[in-house]
Order: sequence, then structure tokens, then C-alpha cells
Amino acid sequence: MNDLFRAFEISASGMFAQRVRMNVIASNLANYESYKETGEPFRKLEVLFRAVYEPERIKRGEVPVEVAGIRESDEPFKLVFDPSDPRADAQGFVRKPNVELVKEMADMISAVRSYEANLTAFNVTKEMALRTIELWR
Repeated sequence: MNDLFRAFEISASGMFAQRVRMNVIASNLANYESYKETGEPFRKLEVLFRAVYEPERIKRGEVPVEVAGIRESDEPFKLVFDPSDPRADAQGFVRKPNVELVKEMADMISAVRSYEANLTAFNVTKEMALRTIELWR
């Protein structure tokens, strides 16, 4: 039965990680055209995942995931020629946030599918546990 509880933990770690990823994607989309108080364009955020490798758990095929961090992207800002914009430089270019809407939408779909897959694994494990308990009755 302990194996089932570890499976719950692994699925839950995946759901948590994907929920954080969805929050980051939502932040990126919300700030698609935002600027910081300093006037610098918003930098896209990226989630870093880490597989939790523990020798004893690897032998049992148990590798949960954790959010290792959230960082600002180092991708360059988009440059748009618009001399009428108050943020334009001397050459008339405006630095825009480095958020790509299409990429964010694709990442969102991927995060949702991954969350759903972990939820399905969680529910299947729950069903296995319930059936095991019924056998003991």
C-alpha cells in the first residue's frame, strides 16, 4: 500500500509543477505589453523543473518533480520601429517585452495536458487503492 501512496506523491508533484507553470504562463500573457516602473520592458518568466533523483527511489522507479525556480528569460526584447512612441530611442525603436503569444499559448496547452495526465495517474492510483481495500473486507 505504501507504493500507492508514493504514486500519489509523484502525481501530486507533477500537478503542482504544472500549476506553477500555468501561473507563470498567465503572468506572461497578462504582461504581454507591460513595462516595469523603471521603464524596462517586462521579461518573460520561465519555470525550471528538476527531477528528484534519490538512489533508493530510482531503484523503485519513483522520480517526482519539483519546481527548481522561476527566472526571467534572457531572450532579447523585440524591437519595433515607432518614432511616435514616447519610449522610442534616438533611432525611433521601441523595446517591447519578449513574450511571444503563440509560444505562450502552445506552452499553456502543454501544461494543461501534462496536468491532466498527472491527474489521470492520480485517479487510477486512487481506484487501485479502493479496489485493494475492498479485497481486504
